Parts: sequence; C-alpha cells; structure tokens
Amino acid sequence: MPGAGIHGTELILLTLVTSVALLAALAQKLKTPYPIVLVLGGLVLSFVPAVPNVSLNPTFIFLVVLPPLLFGSALNTSWREFRHNIVIIGLLAFALVGFTVAGVAVAAHLLMPGFDLKTGAVLGAVVCTTDAIAAGAIARRVGLPRRLVDIIEGESLINDASGLLALQFAAAIVASGTAPSLLHGFWQLLYLVGGGIAAGMLVGKIISLFERPLQGSALQTLVSVATPYFAYLLGEGIHASGVLATVACGLYIGRKASDTFTSEARLDSRAVWNTIDFALNGFVFILIGLQLPAVLDGMRPLNWPRLIGGAAFVCALVIALRIIWMFPGARLAHFIQRRLLHQQIARPNPRELFVIGWSGMRGVLALAAALSLPVVTDTGNPFPHRQAIIFLAFSVILVTLVGQGLSLPVIIRKLRVCESTHDQLEERVARRALLSAALESLVKMRDSNETTDEVSLDLLERYYRQRLKDLGPDDDHHSSAQRDRIYANLSGRLRQVERNELVKLRDNGEIGDGTLRKLERELDLLDMRWRVSS
Repeated sequence: MPGAGIHGTELILLTLVTSVALLAALAQKLKTPYPIVLVLGGLVLSFVPAVPNVSLNPTFIFLVVLPPLLFGSALNTSWREFRHNIVIIGLLAFALVGFTVAGVAVAAHLLMPGFDLKTGAVLGAVVCTTDAIAAGAIARRVGLPRRLVDIIEGESLINDASGLLALQFAAAIVASGTAPSLLHGFWQLLYLVGGGIAAGMLVGKIISLFERPLQGSALQTLVSVATPYFAYLLGEGIHASGVLATVACGLYIGRKASDTFTSEARLDSRAVWNTIDFALNGFVFILIGLQLPAVLDGMRPLNWPRLIGGAAFVCALVIALRIIWMFPGARLAHFIQRRLLHQQIARPNPRELFVIGWSGMRGVLALAAALSLPVVTDTGNPFPHRQAIIFLAFSVILVTLVGQGLSLPVIIRKLRVCESTHDQLEERVARRALLSAALESLVKMRDSNETTDEVSLDLLERYYRQRLKDLGPDDDHHSSAQRDRIYANLSGRLRQVERNELVKLRDNGEIGDGTLRKLERELDLLDMRWRVSS
C-alpha cells in the first residue's frame, strides 16, 4: 500500500516528538540538563520492544542537522569575547585535537589488541571533538562563569572542522594504505580553514545586504533560517570547511543583526531559533540513546568484560588527555596573549582550567563521524575495527555527556568556581549610559524649536530619571535590585488581572479574538521586558 510507509514515518516522528516533550518536562522537574535526560531516556526506550528502530544517518546529521545548530550557537556568541579568547580557543580546537588523536593512537596501539597506529588515529579523530550543543547547554545550566562558557562554546564551534579533517586523513590512510605528506596536510588544513571562513563571511555579507531593505518579520526570519545552509553548502562546494563557513557566517550575522533586523524580526527570529535549536537538539540526543541496539548488534558475539574494559579505558584516556593538556596549553596561550598580543590578562586559574577540562563532553558529531567510516577499504577488505570504533565512540559520548554532565555542578561547587560580577557591572554601566543618552536627548528636544508636548516630555523625563536613580551607586544596588523584584512581581500580577479581563471580554462577545491577540501581545512583551531585566 503506497501510504503505509508514510504512516509508519508519521508514527515514528510522533513517538519521537512525544518522547522529547515528556523527557524535557522531566528534565525541568528534576532540574537536570535536558541533553542528559534525553540520552538516558533514549537508552531506556531502546529496550522497549514496541519502539521502532531509528537509525542515525550521518549524511542527514552533517547536511541537515549540523548547519542550523552551529549557526544558532554562533549567532549568540559574543564576537568580542570570541576574539579576546581566540588564542586559547585556537589551541583547544587545533592543538588539543592533534594531541588527542596522537595520544589515543599510541595508547590504542600499545594496549588494545588488534589496533595499530593508523586505526588508533581513526579512533582518536572520531572522539577528539567536543559537542557545541551539549557543552553549551550543560555549562549554562550548571552555572559556569560566562567567560568559561565562551571558551568552551568557542572551542566546540571550531574543533568540529579540525576533527573532521583529522578523521578524513586518518581514514584515508587506513582505506588506501598511503599517507599524504606533511606539507600537503598543512596546505589542505590552511585551505580548509581559510576557504571556510571566507565562504561564510561572503554569505554573511550578501545576506546582510539583502536583509537590510526588508521590512517583513516573517521574510527576514525565513532568510535567517535558510542562511546556514547557504553557508555550509558554499563551504563544502569549494571543498573547504562547511562547518567553519557556517560558524563564520553566524558570527557575522549575529554582529550585524542590530543593523539589519527590525525590532519585530529580532523578537520573532529569536523565538524561531530557540524552537529550532530545542527541537533539533531533542531529536539528536534522544537518537543517540536509541542507537544502542544497532551499536551492540555490530559487536556480536557480545564479550561483555572485554567491551566494558575497552570502553572504560578509552573513556578514561580521552578525559585524561584533555585535562593533562589544559595546564601547559593554557600557559602557552597566556604567554602568547601577554608577550605577543600584549593583552593584559591574569594568569590561568588551575581550578577554572580543571573545570574547562572536565567540560569536554562529546555528542552526536562523534557518533556520526564513526558511522560515516567506509565499510570496506580500497582493496575490498573490511575497514579494520569499524564496529569497535562505533561502539567506543558511543561509550565516550555516554560517559562524558552523562557522567561529566551530572558531576560538573558538584565539581563547580567544590572548587568554588563562581560567576563573576564583571558581567553584572558591565550591564549596569551600559544601562546608565543608555539612560543618560536618552535624558540628554530629552534636554535637546526641550531646547529645540521642535513642537513637542511638554506633558509628554515631563513624563518621559520622570520615567528615565527614576530608572537611572534605581541603578544608583554600587552600595545601593542591593536595595534597588530588591525594589525591582518587588515591582516586577506586582506588575506581573496586575498584567495577569488584565489578561483575565481580556478573556472575559472575549468570552462575553464584547471583543473579537483579533483584539484579544493584539492587546495580549503587548502584555507578553512587557512580561519579556521584565523577565530579561530581572
């Protein structure tokens, strides 16, 4: 029957959507980062016979899922902080990747039966990259300081490209039996990085020029959703890094959004991107858990002591290599920033370095990379240890995502790595500057010959002066913050009264649904204004 396949697909999608929603709600209730709960929920569902097998297609992940997720993360990345931390991010994204590949290759060759340096390098390339989404979601949820989150997210945005290049080289060596020259590898890396960044910046520039004259919020949001695919496909089309093209484009668009987007488009696109990010992340993390039966099928017959022992060894090795590298790598970054770039930065804090090292969680990209390995080599022989590499990659994802993700809050509390007050002070300085500029403009309006209503000017001046007073000096910040919380609570209760009255008017037939939605949107925007500022 022609529609049978379609109905089966609908049933699978409905099951996945329902599972993601229920597990995400459970994560909120447990106050646990949702990626962890979704992965564990997927593992549990994989043992339920009625749940259909859903295979993870690496091509689908690379071409459909990865671009919007990378783009959404890059949009929200601070270009100032990214540029300030570019040295340590670059060392994490490139030097640490190489260190991990080499370390895993040597350890696998010496300690894992059947693995030589070449297949060990393939395994290292598969598990060397951190997950941008998992690391960011968990880091923010457990309360990491903003500067550490910037470093972790910046690393995971860039190391996807270096990890995939390392995998491409290692897999090519195993499949063909020949190794490219070091010079060839250097130039390919240079072209991969430079070409990808150039492609992303080009797409970002074109999209910004195209969006500037647009006024419709829906049209601007539609262009925004399509942008990561333009950047990724152009990067891949010129045989450069589609990942870096997407990241560069996202950073550029995010930097220019204040000039190119209308106010309504910024609000709407933020809501759309939040939904896209959550939906794709939800599907990705639950799919990771659902891959367990397929991963185990490839390892039959199941020798559990050997499987668990090998997985424990590789997981411990990957975690240890990252932590070991963090301390000399951070010192090198500090030396470059102080001596060569003349940046005035403090020496790296060992407790913060350990937290960054412990935050190296792996995600769907590692599993997709393992699944993308060729089944046979150029000679027609099976790709060596392909199923073992897939199983070990799955184990590393599970241990780092769940184990490190759940233990990270405890480690942060024990090491007392707390949120800095710098961001709060910076925000207060910015708010004072905005209010002062508005008050200066009001004075100019009074002095000009422009016809302006004095009552309106008085009301606006009182409003801005009260807001400026509420910011107050630093020693009065606590009382003003407390007053803001009380005001926000009372005003929120009053807006709920207004909503109830709106619904009553609509139910009594005195107003239509259109009027209700218009006035309700105004109340919702006020809710958002106080939620953001509180």
